[in-house]
Amino acid sequence: MFEQAHPLNRLIEELKKIPGIGAKSAQRIAFYLTTLPLEEVEGLAVAIKDAKKNTFYCSACNSMTHVDPCEYCSDKSRSDEILCVVEEPFNISSIEKTGIFNGRYHVLLGTLSPLKGVGPDELKTEKLVKRIKEGDFKEIIIATNPTVEGESTAHYIARILKDFSIKMTRLAMGLPVGSDIDYADQVTIKKAVEGRTEIKK
Repeated sequence: MFEQAHPLNRLIEELKKIPGIGAKSAQRIAFYLTTLPLEEVEGLAVAIKDAKKNTFYCSACNSMTHVDPCEYCSDKSRSDEILCVVEEPFNISSIEKTGIFNGRYHVLLGTLSPLKGVGPDELKTEKLVKRIKEGDFKEIIIATNPTVEGESTAHYIARILKDFSIKMTRLAMGLPVGSDIDYADQVTIKKAVEGRTEIKK
């Protein structure tokens, strides 16, 4: 007869599956959760289930939302002349915190990564190209992360959009190479947005 797994160990193992959560962080979070009153833990569980059940990708930009179109796409005060292309939905909040960008967003939902089996066909850039064809954008900001995958993706996007007469820029490298936008502080991101450079087609 197999011994039942320790509930705390199971919780730690589940938490370790979350990107960015290592063994030590998972252990600290698990121990913290076990000290909370049961109603608070149940509230957290309900919030997770509710978020999973009631959030989905925006049909226009691919950001995570509970209404369609999302708040960024439906906000009439935002500029329709500038489009910022990011890798993942959570990258949007990092840029929004700077308070200097008031255009539209497009989320790629990934990057080119041959090792993970993500090539041009899997990246699904058709929606991006369609938006640009149908829109009136004057500038496209490619805000992929300054990693090998992010750089490859930026160059690929520049290549597929080269026939459009639109200014294309890349965030300035105030962002550390090899890091994620999500981990950069607001001042660094602000400087990167302000110092973005034009991509030569």
